[in-house]
Amino acid sequence: MKKQFLALILAVLPAFALAQAALEYPNDHVDIDLTDKAALQDGARTFANYCMGCHSAKFQRYERVAKDLGIPEQVMLENLVFTGAKIGEHMKIGMQPEQAKVWFGAPPPDLTLVARVRGADWIYTYLRTFYEDPARPWGVNNKVFPNVGMPNVLVGLQGRQVIGCKQVQVVENGKKQFDPLTGAPITHEACDQLTVVPKTGTQSEAEFDETIKNLVTFLEYSANPVKLESQRIGVYVLLYLAFFFVFAYLLKREYWKDVH
Repeated sequence: MKKQFLALILAVLPAFALAQAALEYPNDHVDIDLTDKAALQDGARTFANYCMGCHSAKFQRYERVAKDLGIPEQVMLENLVFTGAKIGEHMKIGMQPEQAKVWFGAPPPDLTLVARVRGADWIYTYLRTFYEDPARPWGVNNKVFPNVGMPNVLVGLQGRQVIGCKQVQVVENGKKQFDPLTGAPITHEACDQLTVVPKTGTQSEAEFDETIKNLVTFLEYSANPVKLESQRIGVYVLLYLAFFFVFAYLLKREYWKDVH
């Protein structure tokens, strides 16, 4: 029994170590707007072109995505479906788990619910913090998920990102510091900063951040396609309860007015 308990502890320690490592790097906040159809469409395109080579979204259907995002079915089939699947099928991939285990060490996870599991801020930061690391099998590492086994499939858009030195503003107790006389930011040189090598990607930093934001928006939608509808119904339910409460209170007062 003791040996089994010890084996269990040793098995979960790496998971705790990875979780702690992920918590050490601060996540950047991203504002998600699920009503922005243009952002959702762009995110779906990025997902289909860059993510679905390895990651499925098997709990989602092409038809549902096309309908919710306002994409004509024919356009969906021609531009976002590369496996020959029919419009009503689930968003699966052709890669077999056995192949994936050989290539990556483990099958890449399905991403339908990843926004629920990780959160939008985590995904947004993770996808923007790959950097070159020759010691890793795919030549890259990640600030949020150290020793990640995934290649940086978005490097063509972002460009080659490396660890380098640059001037950063001093922050104390969560507040940026400024010179009291000139008002200029107080900076110092930090040599653990992510830096994109100029002219190595097809997008500027702002454009890449927008691409990742749109991708995260799509993943947020995919994790809960009925979120907006649920919120709308919730408002009606609360209004009904408030309306009903008035009549319930008046009825209660009428019944109890003669009770002393």
